[in-house]
Amino acid sequence: MYFEARNIRVLYDRVIALRGVSIALEQGEIVTLIGANGAGKTTTLRAITGLTKISSGEIWFNGRRIDGLPPQKIVALGISMVPEGRHIFPYMNVKDNLLMGAYLRKDKKGIMEDLEKIYARFPRLKERLRQQAGSLSGGEQQMLAISRALMARPRLLLLDEPSLGLAPMMVREIARAILAINKEENVSVILVEQNSRMALKISSKGYVLENGQIALEDASRNLIYNDHVRRLYLGG
Repeated sequence: MYFEARNIRVLYDRVIALRGVSIALEQGEIVTLIGANGAGKTTTLRAITGLTKISSGEIWFNGRRIDGLPPQKIVALGISMVPEGRHIFPYMNVKDNLLMGAYLRKDKKGIMEDLEKIYARFPRLKERLRQQAGSLSGGEQQMLAISRALMARPRLLLLDEPSLGLAPMMVREIARAILAINKEENVSVILVEQNSRMALKISSKGYVLENGQIALEDASRNLIYNDHVRRLYLGG
């Protein structure tokens, strides 16, 4: 298995946030985590990246155990996260935001090549290279946040609510971009989404998190027709 979180448990001041959560994906796969607010989705991503310490369990990536490693080491191994709310640097211009994603890299030629790939994938960013990132639209900021993560050359991309607050047309554009990144660059994806319908449509496997534990796990195409999922997360 390319990535596995095995029975991970997270405590926040003695409150159990994750209760033995296990998820896995093969290389090149898109997996989604869906669930209500407070179910533990973001905590799961933060545990994978080392931003939140686990109290028990194991996390493995590409044959190596990574729980306990510092976040920068996990990024260097090939895992990048796009956080909820984007968290771009609002007073820096677009190009400098992108270059921040490559801060661990020394290959100047490769960085320039990756910038050109970003410009081709998101032409709007190329048009706004010298513009302050905070003045971009919400959709453009999300493109920038995803692109900044890609500048680290990840093999596993973690996306936390990429469609949050976006208009339906922009949600579709972001979904297409996720699929293209996955297929064209062979980047595996763990997608956390409140837009459960979109997430299940573009992923191959889904996990439903409820109260800090996995309530359901199945192929995404099956979860779309699951009565429990339809009632709670797909509007019936």
